[in-house]
Amino acid sequence: MARHVMTVDDSKTMRDMVTYTLRGAGFQVSEAEDGQKALQMLRTTKVDLVITDLNMPKMDGVGLIRALRADPQHRAVPILMLTTEGDPAKKAEGRSAGATGWLVKPFNPDKLVELVHRVCG
Repeated sequence: MARHVMTVDDSKTMRDMVTYTLRGAGFQVSEAEDGQKALQMLRTTKVDLVITDLNMPKMDGVGLIRALRADPQHRAVPILMLTTEGDPAKKAEGRSAGATGWLVKPFNPDKLVELVHRVCG
């Protein structure tokens, strides 16, 4: 069975690029445009990995990570930050919230697939 990944980004173009890349590598992909929508979807959808942007309206990536880490159902789900933000303080904030890893946009499709395979096992 294919691993299921959720990509969370307010940019439709970025969600499309991540989805295209991961589906091409055999993953099942769900999309959400912000952290609130992702949390709603995750109430009924089981995923093996969440890839989230940092800066989004309604609920940003760090807020999403904190919410997922506080929920016993999603506490152990790996979470990757995919963002244009390279600030070490932002990385530290993501890490302290519970992010598993960090990838900077624009991403290299091969590196993304390699990282997702590594994180999903």
